[in-house]
Amino acid sequence: MARETTAPAGGGFRPVHHPAGLDDALRIAVEEVWAGRWMAMRDLLERTGADWALRTARTQVLGAVAAGSTIVEAWAAEEGHSVDARVMWARVVVQRAQRAHRQRHPEAVHLEHQAREACRLAVEAAPADPVPWICLLTLASLDERQERPEHQLQPWEIMLPPGPWGLLSRIWERDQCNREAFHRMLQFFQACTTGAAASVSAVDFARWVASWAPAGSALLVLPLFAYADLHRRQAADPRGQGRSDALLRSQWSVDPIRSETLRAYRGWFATLGHGGHAPLSVPDLSHLAFAMWSARHYAEAAEVFAAMGAHTAVQPWASFTDDPSRPDLATEEFLRARRHCLGA
Repeated sequence: MARETTAPAGGGFRPVHHPAGLDDALRIAVEEVWAGRWMAMRDLLERTGADWALRTARTQVLGAVAAGSTIVEAWAAEEGHSVDARVMWARVVVQRAQRAHRQRHPEAVHLEHQAREACRLAVEAAPADPVPWICLLTLASLDERQERPEHQLQPWEIMLPPGPWGLLSRIWERDQCNREAFHRMLQFFQACTTGAAASVSAVDFARWVASWAPAGSALLVLPLFAYADLHRRQAADPRGQGRSDALLRSQWSVDPIRSETLRAYRGWFATLGHGGHAPLSVPDLSHLAFAMWSARHYAEAAEVFAAMGAHTAVQPWASFTDDPSRPDLATEEFLRARRHCLGA
């Protein structure tokens, strides 16, 4: 995961990319992990306690940051009794298995088996914690052919496709409406369903989740992630007119995307008043800001940009540039939208 970067000087406002986002306490722990020290991570998770939503978000970031080093191994060697160290080990090995799978690395299968064993040990050590089950749900996306029986279970809603619904149930028992859990399910459908059906299944799943998600829940933003992925696929389709086609963005100003955008704004963002017991997710804010801007709700988009402060995310901005592999183009797109909305 990249460290903090900023836009080139000269434009005044300098957006920040940092994995900790708006969570200042997490930022300190991340910086310590980058420096090769694990005690701040340990102390942060101890203070986080059983706030499952916050624990999930923090362990996700710390796992991604620590996966490229041996810092969690050092922690476990020093404090072998630590439950948090065992949970973080599951996070780290799952992250490594994901990376190896994406790169088609020859050790990918071995790392996946190692990750599943780490998750099993974490479940035993922390039976009330949703994070080990979230790790197992993350690994489900690696089973692209859905060969494992636990990834073929019938859905909660009859119109949705089969999938790892049993794993989601285990998480639901521990933390209903867990943000990462439903994002992992969305990623499963995107990865394990072929062709156009992948986007259809993902969008249907996300819209179903938003249909019952309670007010104040970040799950109301989930459809915006599904639509952004759909449009990434459309833009990358060689039969299409290209990534810059204005038609792609115009779809965000009409239903059903516009209705989902307004539901996310009114049901999630507006109810929180930029607050809550845990820091808001920068990716959630980024997708909502993009959607409100594309739907021409500039005043509301300006509120979302203001809530992001100096922070930004690469997506979904990169998907609507000529070269989505260049973060600088994503930053330019973000700045253009931000200036437009705050100026309006």
